[in-house]
Amino acid sequence: MSKFDYDIGIIGGGAAGLTVSSGAAQLGAKTLLIEKEPNLGGDCLHFGCVPSKTLIHSAKVYHNMKQGKRFGLPENTVAAVDYSQVAKRIQSVIDVIQVHDSVERFNKLGVEVKFGTPCFADEHVVTLGSERISAKSWVIATGSSAAAPRIPALNKISYITNRNIFSLDRLPQSMIVLGAGPIAIEMAQAFCRLGSEVTVIQRSAQILSKEDKDMADEVMDILAKEGIKFFLEANVTDAEENGNSKTITIQQGEKMTRITGDTVLLAQGRSPNLDNLGLEKIDLNYTPRGIVVDSRMRSSHKHIYAPGDINGAFQFTHAAGYEGGIVVSNAIMHLPRKVNTRWMPWCTFTEPELASIGMNERQAEKAGINYNVWTEQFKENDRALAEGEERGKLKMLLDKRERVLGVQILGPRAGDLIGEWAAILGSGMKLSSLAGTVHPYPTLVEINKAVAGSYVTPKIFSPIVKRILKLVFRLQGK
Repeated sequence: MSKFDYDIGIIGGGAAGLTVSSGAAQLGAKTLLIEKEPNLGGDCLHFGCVPSKTLIHSAKVYHNMKQGKRFGLPENTVAAVDYSQVAKRIQSVIDVIQVHDSVERFNKLGVEVKFGTPCFADEHVVTLGSERISAKSWVIATGSSAAAPRIPALNKISYITNRNIFSLDRLPQSMIVLGAGPIAIEMAQAFCRLGSEVTVIQRSAQILSKEDKDMADEVMDILAKEGIKFFLEANVTDAEENGNSKTITIQQGEKMTRITGDTVLLAQGRSPNLDNLGLEKIDLNYTPRGIVVDSRMRSSHKHIYAPGDINGAFQFTHAAGYEGGIVVSNAIMHLPRKVNTRWMPWCTFTEPELASIGMNERQAEKAGINYNVWTEQFKENDRALAEGEERGKLKMLLDKRERVLGVQILGPRAGDLIGEWAAILGSGMKLSSLAGTVHPYPTLVEINKAVAGSYVTPKIFSPIVKRILKLVFRLQGK
């Protein structure tokens, strides 16, 4: 008889937890999944990726409805947005996807699902209400939440986060966005397009601070032309609420400014969901960033794993799923598989989108790496011109040995375009192979081939090659 109730127990039913649960159960492990929310799916399904991209698309359609003149069409007057209908559409999309993340589906895969808030009693046992549950291995995949306000003054006002922004019953007349990371900027553009007056307040000197400044500045310029106001290098000094009106006081150098709006969106980063797990009882190593893990996703207790947002490394759903697969390999198959995040792609879903893979210039400079930059403009891409989407560019960084360090794409459907680079760089394909690949015309993806061709072409048509061919084949050209 087994010493433990389960082979593996998973705490958290988001992307990482569901990946581990389904993989472990299908490989024959007795698997338990514990989720504190009423439904499986995690932040991504209910408060993150799915609702945000649904909202962004609704906002894009509404924006395009007013842009007919740009495309040679009659100008159109459109009615004001009823946000409750947008919220209903968001929930309908969630409901469809929820079936895939349902208890019934995971039960059929062999996963036992329980709901509640577990707390570690010792390294192998958690308590769930009055129940004590043991497992040979545990996975903590509780994800992250919007970080708390950075200054006490913000606690004097009511604000919203990603948890409730998608279920508002009305469209805010004016919105103040605190923060300028991906969530903040995506929501700023979406609500501006839907008709809100949007102001973004950022502490640093640029938005999207992890991106190269030239790319981030271009995104900001595009959003500013759509009507968003930006206050950079601004510190919040005070906040007050009067009825439905909130006022934020900011300081920029010696200048003080008061900004008023009816809704405040707090989007100043994420914090790992570590509370109430009893981690201090088992002396698990963690920091304010999250649980400390090694390259096999193991915590300081080697039988306890922590994939996804909870470890603070990459806060992307696709990263959480990938790390969940690493856990299955190690905990169930006992294969010492390690993460390799060198070519982890990511994307900010503004319009145009900003997608990246590998190193950008900021990271290369910080690492002291010498590099060259190769660029292609979307205004040179025929499909982009046909669709009126000529804003943006592709940047490719090569090291001194002419190996790709990374690629950044600011342009239409950049998140899709970066997928080809994930395959190319992950498989070790040469740029010459990409340059020689036949892409359908006219497509946006030709920009990938174009930048590879700009690197390869001078080598093919060099003076040396020309002289050799003239000598060998007696060519007569100049």
